[in-house]
Amino acid sequence: MAVSARKTIPRWGVGLGSERPAPIEDQRATMPMGDTGPGTASGGLALTLFGGGARAAYQVGVLRGLARGRPDLRPSILVGISAGAINAAHLGNRVGSFEEKTAALTELWRGIDVERVFETRPLALLHRAACIGLRLATGWAPTLRPLHGLVDSAPLAQFLGREFGGRDLAGIRENLASGDLDAIALVALQYATGRTISFYAGRDLVEWDRPLRRGERVELGLEHVLASSALPLFFPPTEIGGEWYGDGGVRLSAPLAPAVHLGAERILAVSPRYRPSGDEASMRRFEGAPRAAQILGNLMSATFLDVLDQDALHLERINGLVERLPEAERMGLRPIRCLVIRPSRDIAALANDFEPRLPFVFRFLTRRWGTKRARTQELLSTILFQEDYVRALLEVGEEDGERNVDALAELLDDQNPTASPR
Repeated sequence: MAVSARKTIPRWGVGLGSERPAPIEDQRATMPMGDTGPGTASGGLALTLFGGGARAAYQVGVLRGLARGRPDLRPSILVGISAGAINAAHLGNRVGSFEEKTAALTELWRGIDVERVFETRPLALLHRAACIGLRLATGWAPTLRPLHGLVDSAPLAQFLGREFGGRDLAGIRENLASGDLDAIALVALQYATGRTISFYAGRDLVEWDRPLRRGERVELGLEHVLASSALPLFFPPTEIGGEWYGDGGVRLSAPLAPAVHLGAERILAVSPRYRPSGDEASMRRFEGAPRAAQILGNLMSATFLDVLDQDALHLERINGLVERLPEAERMGLRPIRCLVIRPSRDIAALANDFEPRLPFVFRFLTRRWGTKRARTQELLSTILFQEDYVRALLEVGEEDGERNVDALAELLDDQNPTASPR
């Protein structure tokens, strides 16, 4: 197997408040041939969108900026994880050029507000919180139907149903049939088994089965989007075929794996996680003992935001080892180019500017009365589905996308980086 010469993608991207931009990644990942699935013959570009609740709006801005600089951009493989499933499903369900799809997706997010994601009436929120607390304490709650989440996400299902034109996502089948799309996967956690399930649709692909993750070919519908994006504890899980599913980011240690299974030769991943500088990383985020919201925010960041970095680093290290081996000793491993784009600004800190507009119950959960706001709001930035905050994320993302057009060009212009035997 011939391995192409390594092309250099700039190892630096955009920065804030400094002349030198902040780093982005250029990785060559490797996976065994037998793990890839048939996929595309060569050059398949996969777009992996990892979640983070409201932070997924940043991804849309990045894609809009990239599409403007590269009108010919056409990811043939889409992977949506957590809130990224909303974006991936919308792109896969929309017919048209990538620029037209991202423009429509931008309008979807511009129309999002808290009331369109979950029930915000104070009495309704307090009632759910009281019922769940009573159930935890006594095993009984005074309600006619079980409550599985802190909020009622029925408004989100109704909003997405209107935006997608129904629950069956017929546009995905149309794009697969026309060849505009090769494969799409929406990732969710199966609560009963603790396994990560990649619900996928595509041509000439086979299911995969690993100890903690598997791929299942299905007719993708709105229920798969809602399952993948169901934030644990906050949003109730979604029932599909008698099984209950939740956020796809939980327990997912290899977020790049679904794209590899679907046949990707290149991966463009958009992360909503800001990478702090050395000085920023050592700064205190809050004073005093941590509150519940700050503890939960750290847990969510570790679950939804950090694993992409670890997976990319792991794949890069494996690739470096394989490239040092003679071709005959590589045991069927192949390189996959991967570009990760992340925020140039701390969007968790940006959330502080919009906290006063949150419903009272959520302001109460984020901090105690008489205390200063934390420097960053990890939890708040995840649930802050407010129009003004979403628009701010879209703007930051669009700027970052435009500034990374050259890095994307380097990723795309490396012709046939590897053979892809089936």
